[in-house]
Amino acid sequence: MFIQQIRNATIIVHYAGKKFLIDPLLADKGLYPPFLAGIREDKRNPLIDLPMSVSEIIKDVDAVILTHLHQDHYDDIAKEMLPKNIKVFVQNEQDAIQVKNDGFEQVEILAEDTLFEGIQLIKTQGEHGRGEELLERMGQVCGVVFKHASEKTLYIAGDTVWFEGVQKEIQSHNPEIIVVNAGDNVWNDMGSLVMGKEDVYEVHKAAPNTNIIAVHMEAVNHWTLSRKELKRFGEEKGFSSRLFIPEDGESYTF
Repeated sequence: MFIQQIRNATIIVHYAGKKFLIDPLLADKGLYPPFLAGIREDKRNPLIDLPMSVSEIIKDVDAVILTHLHQDHYDDIAKEMLPKNIKVFVQNEQDAIQVKNDGFEQVEILAEDTLFEGIQLIKTQGEHGRGEELLERMGQVCGVVFKHASEKTLYIAGDTVWFEGVQKEIQSHNPEIIVVNAGDNVWNDMGSLVMGKEDVYEVHKAAPNTNIIAVHMEAVNHWTLSRKELKRFGEEKGFSSRLFIPEDGESYTF
């Protein structure tokens, strides 16, 4: 298994001989207006450049997984640059309709028993914030578990905070690698949209022998948790040996 951080939630996963692109945000630095989220509204998104060319990122991709369709996970450049005949997995019928309307021809809704080239893909639950009002505003999201006889089990949690649903997914699938979106991005005074450092610690406590990769950091204007602070926190809490915080472009093999 080879996992490469690209930028924000965008990662490349090589798994059982197939290349997956997750949540592609492929725009040049500053192409989009800031999220009106009450922080850094003078900064345009993305805040940073891609670590490599778009053509290199999308080369030989076998499938794309969209955990949801917010702009920082599925942007106009991805819609333009990805081949329209590429396999695209989405979370529900509503997202499938939108992605098909964008011109993609092979769109499939993830289920609990989706198979792709012998790889099991399992849709997992997520909550994109806390509280009924924020959850309604942010909409439905998902994560995905990868399983194959020749690979370790991988759980990509997606845009979710820690809640009992994440714990249930960990207990159910016993993943050996977990990717968490951990920038503690916020929406005005309504709180966190994704995991902060305490959420990541809860993931570790639920799966103490599992390697955790923290992504979705320092790339869009409403982040509040830096890589440096998460690293310090992991050292303080004693789980830094299980916590990986990649720079953009950095990769790991498991």
